Order: sequence, then structure tokens, then C-alpha cells
Amino acid sequence: MIASVTLADIQGAERRIAGKVLRTPTLVDPQIAGLFLKQEYRQTTGAFKLRGATNAVLSLSSADLGRGVVTASTGNHGRALAHAARAAGGRAVVCLSALVPSNKVQAIRDLGAEVRIIGQSQDEAMLEVARAVAQGMIEVPPFDHPAVIAGQGTLGLEILADSPAPAMVLIPLSGGGLAAGVATAIRALSPQTRLIGISMERGAAMDASLRAGRPVDVTELATLADSLGGGIGLQNRLTFNACRDLLDEVILMSEDEIAAGMRHIHAVTGDAVEGAAAVGVAAVLAGKVQITGPTVAILSGRNVAAPRFAEVLAGRL
Repeated sequence: MIASVTLADIQGAERRIAGKVLRTPTLVDPQIAGLFLKQEYRQTTGAFKLRGATNAVLSLSSADLGRGVVTASTGNHGRALAHAARAAGGRAVVCLSALVPSNKVQAIRDLGAEVRIIGQSQDEAMLEVARAVAQGMIEVPPFDHPAVIAGQGTLGLEILADSPAPAMVLIPLSGGGLAAGVATAIRALSPQTRLIGISMERGAAMDASLRAGRPVDVTELATLADSLGGGIGLQNRLTFNACRDLLDEVILMSEDEIAAGMRHIHAVTGDAVEGAAAVGVAAVLAGKVQITGPTVAILSGRNVAAPRFAEVLAGRL
């Protein structure tokens, strides 16, 4: 039995990663009353994943760090792990499927990691991770890992520091590392806050698993919210239970709705964010979330290819 991540774990992670990740700002949305935008896309590597990856790497012994770290990723975690490993003086191998956008692949290579492109899904990339682990490397999974979850949970502590008792927090939902960490922190310190996981209609693995009552496989499909793609693992140890127990609701967004969210965020911030970052705002714009009090939408990452974003702005999916 694997113990769940606790508030104390998250507070420990906050101390461990202090000074190594950015404290990102929260912006009042000037067009939607009651909506606050947590601009986590301003993080050093362009996404929240740096929190969990840094906490995991800094939790390793020097001997384990010397063996090198390996992961499978839809892009942002791989970039974060490459950054964290290089900062700590370690080697990183990142296994990606062919669905990962080329800009994210190059960004990982630019940070000095070895990239291995394997198959058409994250599950296939995971097979390569297993081979690397068998050869002695240390796996740092993208979400189902206590140190990763605790690191992502530090985002929840920042949200509460800026807005001590929000009515709702809108959390992009994929494998559940972000949702599990943020929900653990907020549920412990602000139990009345409503916690909503938001994903895409095309291949939302955590939603399908929650509906089935157990982790299940889904077909990974191309989507604007590509960072939310991939399975949760049939042997999921932590994030499935956390999302089942802590989230109040899961909402799915269409591609058109996600694109509208991306356009809105660009209009109010001037910034280009990826589809995964826009799902919370998209849910508000689409009327799938009703704002009844201070509501925080986590804008999780900015690593979208420029040509793709131009298509979104032009209304061409």
C-alpha cells in the first residue's frame, strides 16, 4: 500500500525547491468578473512541471543522481526534468511519442537531455523507460510519483497565499499529478473550495478511468491540449485515488472551446499559451463553469508551437 501525499510533504517540497523555481503571478481577468489567472506558464521552463521535477531530482541521493534519470513525457515534464537534472549535475533521458510537437522535442534537446522518440503514444514511450530502468537509470515519472505530486502541490500553496479562500480552482487534468498535488494542498487548508479538473474531449484518460472506477487505457488522439494526452497507467498508485477522492467534478472541453480559451488569454495578457493551459478559462467562456465567487484558473504552460498558435488566433483548427 502506497501512502498518499500529505500537506507536510508539499510544505517540505516548497522549502526544497525555493529559489530554484519561480513564484508565478496571479492576474485579475479584466473581462470576466471573479476570475483570477494563475500565470504558471511564466515558469522558467514554460510550465508547472518544473516544480515536481525539481523536487524529485533534489530528493535523490548523490548515488542515484549519478545513475541518471529517465522519464516518458508529452513534452513539458521532459523539459522540466532535463532542466532539473542539468542544474543538479545529472544526466537525463526523455522518451517521447511521435505525437509530441517538434518545438517541445527541440527544447528538451537544447537542455542537454538525450531524446528517444518511441511509437505513437506515451504508453509506448513508457516501454523504453522500462528498458532504461532495467539498465540502471532512475525513473522520474511525469505524475504518479510522490515527490512529483508534492512539487506540483506547491502551486496550491501559492494560490492560497494570493487568494486565501477561493470559491473554485480550475485545474488542467491529465495524469493527475497537478490535480493531486494542488487538490491535496487546497483541501487541507481551504476545505470549502470547489476543485474542478478540466480536460479535453479527445482522449481524456483520467476522466475515463474515474468513470470506470479504475485505471483504464484510452486511445491517445491529436488535440490542441496535447499536454493533457497520454494514459494514467494501469498500475497507477497515487493520482487516480487522489483525483477520485479530492476532485468535486471533471469537465471536458471541445477543440473549439479550447481554442476560444487560448484566444481569450491572448487578448487579456498578450501571451500565447498552449491548449492545456486554456481549458479552465475555456470552461468559463463555454458556460460549463459558473463563477459564484473568486475563481482561480491555472494557466499551466506556454509551450505551443508558433505556427499552431497562429492558426488558433486565425480561427483555423
